[in-house]
Amino acid sequence: MLKFFRRFRLSISWGLFILVLTGIPGQFFPKVPTFIDLFAPDKLVHLFIFGMFVYLLLREFVGESALSFPRAALYAFLISITLGGITEILQGYVFINRRGSIYDFIANGVGSGIALLICLVWKRLLVERKEKQTHI
Repeated sequence: MLKFFRRFRLSISWGLFILVLTGIPGQFFPKVPTFIDLFAPDKLVHLFIFGMFVYLLLREFVGESALSFPRAALYAFLISITLGGITEILQGYVFINRRGSIYDFIANGVGSGIALLICLVWKRLLVERKEKQTHI
């Protein structure tokens, strides 16, 4: 168990940071009235924090495990989406002066998906670069 926490310390820490950040009373954050205003600070924060969470999970899943990249990507995405749903439920029913939002949940998923795409492109670029170096 200790080995697990050591290996996933960055993503666990980031996940706890997300829980603390989403539990801060709502009056400290700007309100976004509709999803149309996608690039408002609120949605950009969701994109960033969940994208970073997926990156950290993916990095730690692939780093020392025997997981293939596609399986690690699936696990990272599912864990991130689950945390995103949990935070919205907590905001709606547990945290004071917060309210859950389906639009925030969508932004969490979009951030997770964007991070996966960036990691996939980055991985392919590294593989192509490595192949070019071996052919020289």
